[in-house]
Amino acid sequence: MSTTVAHTLGTTEPGDRPSSESHSPALVLAFECDHPLALPSRHSLANTDVVEIGRGKIRESTRQANAAGRSLSITVADRRMSSSHARLTSALARWVVEDTGSRNGTRVNGKAVERHILCDGDLLELGHTFFIYRASTEGGDIDLLAEAGAQPGMSTLSQTLLTELAGLERLSPASIAILLLGASGTGKEVLARAVHAMSGRSGAFIGVNCGAIPEALVESEFFGHTKGAFSGAVSDQIGLVRSADGGTLFLDEIGDLAPASQAKLLRVLQEREVRPVGAARSIPVDVRVISATHQDLASKIESGEFRDDLFSRISGFTVSLPALCERREDLGLLIGELLKRLVPDHADLVRFNIEAGRHLFNYSWPRNIRELENCLATATVLAGENPIDVEHLPKSITSPSVHARSAQESQSRPLTTEQQEHRSELKELLRTHEGNVSAVARALGKDRKQVRRWIKRYDLLPAEFLDAGA
Repeated sequence: MSTTVAHTLGTTEPGDRPSSESHSPALVLAFECDHPLALPSRHSLANTDVVEIGRGKIRESTRQANAAGRSLSITVADRRMSSSHARLTSALARWVVEDTGSRNGTRVNGKAVERHILCDGDLLELGHTFFIYRASTEGGDIDLLAEAGAQPGMSTLSQTLLTELAGLERLSPASIAILLLGASGTGKEVLARAVHAMSGRSGAFIGVNCGAIPEALVESEFFGHTKGAFSGAVSDQIGLVRSADGGTLFLDEIGDLAPASQAKLLRVLQEREVRPVGAARSIPVDVRVISATHQDLASKIESGEFRDDLFSRISGFTVSLPALCERREDLGLLIGELLKRLVPDHADLVRFNIEAGRHLFNYSWPRNIRELENCLATATVLAGENPIDVEHLPKSITSPSVHARSAQESQSRPLTTEQQEHRSELKELLRTHEGNVSAVARALGKDRKQVRRWIKRYDLLPAEFLDAGA
C-alpha cells in the first residue's frame, strides 16, 4: 500500500458526524472474499473530496491533490469488480456512494443501489469485497499490511483497543501483572499468549481455568505436593506455579476463585515462593502472572467475594476487550487469523461466496470470537475444496427469523415509567445533536458504548435525526 500508516481509529453510531478536526469520516476495506487472509485497511476521508474504487492488478491506495480537488484512489485485485466500480463524494457534510456503471453493481447493506447517502456502519459490497463506512473516526490511515508479522490478537482497527495493545506490547518484557477483562469468547487467552510470546521469557506458558479446579484441590494443583502428603499422592508433583517458573502463568476466570484460595494465591504473589503440600520449605519462583475474567471484580470486591489486596496484585495493567459486535471492522482480520489456526495447511486456498460474507458481517456474534471460530471450523469442513457458502453456515447466522424473533421479543417488553423518561431524554439529545452519538455521550458524561446500548434498547435510529436541526 502506498498510504502513510497512522495507527488510529474510533467507532460511532449511525448518523454520527465529525464533531472536531480530530474526528473525520473513514472508509474501511474490511474483507476480500477471494482473499480472506488479506489484511484490512482504513482510509481517512479527512481532506478528501472524492474516492474512486475499482479493480487493479494489486491492492493499493493513492492520494492526489490538484486544481480539481483532493482524491483518494483504491484498487483491489478483485476480478468481479469493474476497473471503475464506484465513487464516493462529499456533499453537504455527508458522503454519497454512486455506482459508476460497474458490471456487477454496488450494494449497500445488501441492497443494490445506484446512489446512496451513507450512514455510519453501512456495509458496501463492490464485487467480492466489503467496505464499511464510518462517519466519525480519529486520526489517519491504517494499513495492517505493515503489521503482517504481528502476534495473533495484537492487531486491530479500533483506536481504543489499539492504544491498549500498544501498552501491552511495551510492557510485555516486564514482569508487571496484567488483568484482561471482557465477555467470554473475546480472545483473552489469545492475547495472553501473545504477550508471553513477546516477553522473551524462557519458561512455559501455563494456562489454568480457575473455575474448573475444585476448592479442595486448589492448593495441590497450584503449589504441588510431595509424595505421601495425602492419600493418593503417589509421587512428587511440582504444581502449576512452578511449571510456569521463568514463564507466564495465565489465570483464566480468576473471579471464580474461592476466598480461601485467593488468600493462598496472594501469599505466593507477595512472597514469590511456593510451599508444596507436605513440604518443609518454600521454593522461590519467577512467574509473570496474567489474569482474566468476564466478571465485574469491583462489584465482587464490594460484596466481599474478591479480595481487594489480590486485585491490587493482579491489576498492574488492565485491558478491557470489547465484544465482537463492537469491533466490526476487525471481522475480516479475525477471520484470517482464525483460518490460519484452523486450517494452517491450506488457509490461503479458502474462499467465501459474497452471500456468506454478507451474513457474517450482518450477524451480531453474541458469543464473540469463540462463536466465529466454531462457525469457521464447521464451514471449512462442510465446504471442502469449494468456496464457503450460506449452506455451510449455522442456521443461527443465516436465518432472518431468528433475528426477527429476538427483536420482536425485545420490543414486546413494556418500558417502565423511568425507562420511558430516559428514552425521551435520549431522543431529545439525539435531536439536539442531529444524531451524533459521540456528542450525546459527551453531553451525558457517559461512554459512547453505553449510549449505543441505550439506543439499541430503546429501538432508536440516530440517522433519523440527521436533519433535525435543519
